Amino acid sequence: MRHEAVLLISLGERFDAARAADLAARLGAGLSGVTFRAYAAVDEPLCYLYAHGPEAALPEVRARAAEQLAGARVRVLHATIDRPGASAGQDAPWHYIVETDVLPQAEADFNAWYDEEHLPGLAAVPGTVRARRYECLHEPPRYLACYDLRTRETFGSPPWLAVRATDWSSRVRPSFRNTRRTMFARIL
Repeated sequence: MRHEAVLLISLGERFDAARAADLAARLGAGLSGVTFRAYAAVDEPLCYLYAHGPEAALPEVRARAAEQLAGARVRVLHATIDRPGASAGQDAPWHYIVETDVLPQAEADFNAWYDEEHLPGLAAVPGTVRARRYECLHEPPRYLACYDLRTRETFGSPPWLAVRATDWSSRVRPSFRNTRRTMFARIL
C-alpha cells in the first residue's frame, strides 16, 4: 500500500476536463508531489476530485479548497487496502464508489468481509484495474471502497455479480447505513 495522504473533494455539480484541470492547477500550485484525479458522476450533478501527495502538503490543498470552492466538502481519507486488479495496468476510465457507515455491532464482521472476501474478489474480476478501500475518521460515511474499471460493463458482469452474491455478503449488507453507491467517469 502507498504511504501517502488522500483528500477527497466533493462538488455538487458536474464539470468538464478543462475545469477539473484548472481546479487541480490552482489547488496544487507550488506544492511538490501533489497529484489530482477527477471524476464526474454519471447519473447526478456531482464531481469528486482526489488529491494524493505528501501528508505535509495536503493541509494547504484543503485550505485552498475551502477558500476557492464554496460548498465543497473536503474529507481526509486513510488508505486501508490498495490492490491491483485483474486488469492492472490498463486504462480505467470508470470509477465506482461505495460509501457507507455500518452498525457498530457489525463492524468487525464488515471489515473482515471487505478485507478478506469482497474487495479481493472484486479486484479479481476481469476489467477491474484497481481496488482500494479508505476510512474517513472525521465525518460520515466512514468507509469508502473504490474500484477503477476498464469498462462500465465490468460493474454488472457475471463475475462481478457472483462476488456480490455470497452468503457472507448477504449477512453483512443489512448492517450498512448512510450508504451511497456512485458510478463516475474519469475527467482528469
